[in-house]
Amino acid sequence: MIELEPVIGLETHAELLTESKLWCRCSTRFGQAPNSQTCPVCLGMPGVLPVLNTHALKLALRAALALHCKINRTTFFDRKNYYYPDLPKNYQISQNDCNLGEGGHLDIPCEDGVRRMRIHNVHLEEDAGKNLHAEQAGADYSLVDLNRAGTPLLEIVTEPDMHSVEEADSFMRTLRLVLLYTQVSDCKMQEGSLRFEASISMRPAGTDGLGARVEIKNLNSMRAVRGALAYEIQRQTAVLKEGGAIAQETRLWDEVRERSARMRTKEEAQDYRYFPEPDLLPFEIDREMLERVQASVPEMPLERRHRFCEGFGLSEYDATVLTDQREVADYFEAALGAHDAPKSVANWIINEVLREVNDRKISIEDFEVPPARLAELVRLTDDGTINANVARNIMSKMVQTGKDAPALVEEEGVEQISDESALAPIIEQVIQENPKAVQDYLSGKKQAVGPLVGQVMRATRGRADPKLTNRMLRARLDQMTK
Repeated sequence: MIELEPVIGLETHAELLTESKLWCRCSTRFGQAPNSQTCPVCLGMPGVLPVLNTHALKLALRAALALHCKINRTTFFDRKNYYYPDLPKNYQISQNDCNLGEGGHLDIPCEDGVRRMRIHNVHLEEDAGKNLHAEQAGADYSLVDLNRAGTPLLEIVTEPDMHSVEEADSFMRTLRLVLLYTQVSDCKMQEGSLRFEASISMRPAGTDGLGARVEIKNLNSMRAVRGALAYEIQRQTAVLKEGGAIAQETRLWDEVRERSARMRTKEEAQDYRYFPEPDLLPFEIDREMLERVQASVPEMPLERRHRFCEGFGLSEYDATVLTDQREVADYFEAALGAHDAPKSVANWIINEVLREVNDRKISIEDFEVPPARLAELVRLTDDGTINANVARNIMSKMVQTGKDAPALVEEEGVEQISDESALAPIIEQVIQENPKAVQDYLSGKKQAVGPLVGQVMRATRGRADPKLTNRMLRARLDQMTK
């Protein structure tokens, strides 16, 4: 039996982070009353003319540069003609013949290393509205909300370079990080600002040909993409192994039933009757704009992760957590500038800061302890002025009061006791007051030292150096066995 392999390509639609639409000044704010953010331009009224949102163009250009695309300095828009209830003009202003960016790539992490996925093109277009279908049994109507119509939309089209669900998943996650890092889109899939369409065909493993391509729509989450691809791989493999043929078609994904169903036979580009948009002149991206936008492209997440591992000696896990959000990575590097201890700073951010911001559902930018003040706290812990438990309490008080760590340590009088002569009498007292734990230790139960350490910590209100206390207790108890 011939072994088959999938060939997968993705189309990504990302709504751009603009306050107004692509051709008019209507707001792009999500969640407003239906049809409250419309005007004659985005409603497609006769006689109106579109005016290009320059900020949207710059965001699209930034994304194309981040994806290493060749930029078409002179480009234009096309009309893509089709009828659908949420497309009021009966055409979409998009790009087809001369896309903004072409021939790019995105490197993604895979189990066997890093793989390069080619980007066919990146182009700018307007979004459509949204159909709302009645959920009541027997309802025979649908509604349309055109608030989204005309929202700036970035489309990123890959080459068919992926050969597994895992690679597609890694591509989606990596691309999302790129869009977030470049501040091109907020990528909120629950609000529809990041959507995917997948194309998949099957071929004999090790060959270069392409089979009949099936496009899958209605994918509103990465989980849906993974499920749809897994289902199609299984379905198409079964059809081909039984001697059948795969129809080139568009299918919809039913996430409840976890299966795809035929929507229509696949359109070709000529079905949309593309032609240059007559209401918009071709435009040129001058060298000054190109250089300015290029300078705004930040270090990409995969490159930053590698730098954190190689330059700071962090583990792959720590570097991944820190670079998963650009703001967290920026916070880490800012704190590191004030206290050059990468591992300590990383541990505090991952274990304490992120726990705090996640519990409170805030961003790290809203966290009350700025990077330099966290660095002060970490330094006090590293140099033994306070222990880790005290430091956690101090951080909570920093959040509540806005005071810095040195001031709170002085106010609270919680400097760590690291003087053996100060700890010795306390340890003697704890030994005398806890004969059972002492006897357990002397009889071979070495873990019994833990409760004794706890008693010393309690007696010193948490100020005793835990490591020194543990060492001194063991030494004293071991003397008692002689």
